[in-house]
Amino acid sequence: MSGSKIKTYLSKKATTAFGISSQERSRKTASLEQIARETINQTYHEDDPSVAEWFRGLVPSSAGVAEYVTELFPSAQWVRRYNVHWLVGDVIAGVTVGLVVVPQAMAYALLARLSPAFGLYTTFTGACIYWIFGTSKDIVIGTTAVGSLLVGSVISKVEAEHPGVYKPEAIAHALSFLAGAILLVLGVLRLGWLIEFIPYVPISAFVTSASITIISTQLPTVLGITGIKTREAPYQVYVNTLKGLPRTQLDAAIGLTCIVLLHAIRSACSKMELRQPAKRRMWSLISSLRLTFAILLYTFISWLVNRKLPAGQEKFRIVGHIDKGFSHAGVPKMDGELFGHVATELPAIVVILIVEHIAIAKSFGRIFGYTIQPSQEMIAQGASNMLSPFVGGYVCTGSFGASAVLSKAAVRTPLAGLFSAMVLILALYALTAVFHYIPNAALGGLIIHCTFNLITPPRSLVKYWQFSPFELFIWVCGVVIAFFTNLETAIYVTVGLSFAMLLIRMSRNPGRFRGAVGVTRIVRNKPPHDAPKSCSSSATTIQTHTEETRQVYLPYDTKDNRNPQVKVEPAYPGVFIYRFAENFNYINQASHISHLTTYIKSHTRRTQTDDGVRPADRLWCEGPPSKKVLEKQADLPILKAVILDFSTVNIIDITSLQGLIELRSTLDRYAAPALVEWHFAGVHNSWTRRALAFAGFGFPARNSLDELGNWCPAYTVATSFAGATEDDQRELEDLRRELQAKDNEKQGQATVTPVVGETEKAKLIPIYGVDRPFFHIDLHDAVDAAVRDAKRLDESGNVGETEACERSSTGRDSPV
Repeated sequence: MSGSKIKTYLSKKATTAFGISSQERSRKTASLEQIARETINQTYHEDDPSVAEWFRGLVPSSAGVAEYVTELFPSAQWVRRYNVHWLVGDVIAGVTVGLVVVPQAMAYALLARLSPAFGLYTTFTGACIYWIFGTSKDIVIGTTAVGSLLVGSVISKVEAEHPGVYKPEAIAHALSFLAGAILLVLGVLRLGWLIEFIPYVPISAFVTSASITIISTQLPTVLGITGIKTREAPYQVYVNTLKGLPRTQLDAAIGLTCIVLLHAIRSACSKMELRQPAKRRMWSLISSLRLTFAILLYTFISWLVNRKLPAGQEKFRIVGHIDKGFSHAGVPKMDGELFGHVATELPAIVVILIVEHIAIAKSFGRIFGYTIQPSQEMIAQGASNMLSPFVGGYVCTGSFGASAVLSKAAVRTPLAGLFSAMVLILALYALTAVFHYIPNAALGGLIIHCTFNLITPPRSLVKYWQFSPFELFIWVCGVVIAFFTNLETAIYVTVGLSFAMLLIRMSRNPGRFRGAVGVTRIVRNKPPHDAPKSCSSSATTIQTHTEETRQVYLPYDTKDNRNPQVKVEPAYPGVFIYRFAENFNYINQASHISHLTTYIKSHTRRTQTDDGVRPADRLWCEGPPSKKVLEKQADLPILKAVILDFSTVNIIDITSLQGLIELRSTLDRYAAPALVEWHFAGVHNSWTRRALAFAGFGFPARNSLDELGNWCPAYTVATSFAGATEDDQRELEDLRRELQAKDNEKQGQATVTPVVGETEKAKLIPIYGVDRPFFHIDLHDAVDAAVRDAKRLDESGNVGETEACERSSTGRDSPV
């Protein structure tokens, strides 16, 4: 072919490089439908989805609106079935949890740099609100160590930047209100799936880092060492605590013995649960109440020691005066400037609140067999956090320790939170005088005891190493950064590293070219235990049967742990099968296109040794084909077809589609004047099919509308029994078995396939539109069609077109 003819050919191909016109589509569709009607006596036109339909799909129906409103209040579905048995279980569980959360709430409030009463206010709000919107019976919303620590950090930061302007409780209220508003909006918009973007490892690293940070803030309190700035980096706090050991006070006797006592009770109860399984529930309850017992014990000791001493001269530091009731309840001050000061800290706090909460709820849901709705949990959290400032509280979320107690106490419904709230009311109105004598060191010991369990154990780190070493590196980075700086920096860095790892894996994970392997399944007729045990395996005859041989398509390399003795051969010379490892998108399209181009050109040769381009017209970076390269590629086949397995691809974006169009143009120039067929397997998304079709894919390769290249029509059809009787169906099945027997007898030799209509009651209906015949239902059909056309191209010079068309790639009859 001369250079001018090649240029003319390429110019014609360039006119369809970015798709085909509407007129051309209509003409080609009519032609393809006519061919299908002649072949299978049926046709089906595939309608593309429209943008208007997409927008109409966003408009909710009346039934959808009703379902949405019903889902907003899940309590309405079960509260009507509430009964006495549920009530008894909820009362016992609620009171038990109330006794546990009272000391916890007061202790965690100190982490938030607030008085202990604020912890009770916070837990009260969550207990009253959650049952209306929540979907878990086992979770307790209240104060947590991590959440309180974050609130304390924000309070310290705002006070340092604006000293004397805002009270600590005002800052905590503003933070809670804004966090609740964000969570409520996310829940109402049903965006609970966003939480899946936060991976597990950064959260694990954050919880461990927060635990180490919390312990550092409580050590000086437990030891009675004053003058240490606990808001500095954790490593600095630990160093200063070690330097201040000579200043240890009597508080150390309270704090250290409290830690030892709590640990001893828990260990003893755990052992007794194993020794006395029948009394497991009793020992579990005793272990759960150890916090309440320890606080009451040390409060009694403190009362004995300090009751006759004047204020300010106590032997050790105590909580002091606590206002009775909800003395801080009221409408919080809505200060726009204050909202601006705390807004920068909201992302980390919101992420931690919701991740911690949903992780706990899902874990209990899996244990007890019910489903958690993340969006609904966000609504419950948002409502609790927005209303918490009105009763004097701050941010709240699911508490793992309290939730574990609630589940072990045989809770029946989320309504148990109301009975916990009654215990909190009793504590606020009747026990404030008792709370006056609680030692600070005892509360610090309680915090350390509860927090120490949150640190990731070494066995989990070993699992991280076995599962994904790089994610262990992310975990270590998060802990180290938090130890030497702060928690906010650690969470941002670890999440950023996780996203970077994800993007790198997506962008640098190329697909793999595949070849064909004939496989057969050998099935043993009896299970192994049915074989005679008295006979050796060599003397026993095992009856088996062999199933039909079929073709599978495996990667050429052995990285998939395939037996290296299995040899993978190309499906046909010049036909390439490529499967995407992951979704095909703008992130990885450049890598895929480069891999496809390089591999195909290195395993094929040009159709014409002379590309017809004059030296004056050639690009400076593209030299003419050298004789050495041409000689080396002389034995290679020419490029005939490319098969793309789209089974892992859902939506294709414009960048990826543009990459395919450019690759098609590149390979067309490389193979000119031959035509390269493009087959797609497993394209099931209607928008992806529409985009590929508008780009000119899915149709036979051609030089003009009147030519269909090497295409031999083949369709995948389903059998319809519309109007057929049982006798008609039996007749069709007998015909199928007869044809299969003939096919087995000839073992791959071409047979005469019955035309459509031998059984008039059965219709062969095309599964997909006949106007896009190169979009195949699966990889087997795609390879069969591509190889069939490639054979037709090679054999057209010495066999008739009809004979070549009737012969399939596997030697069996055409399916139509």
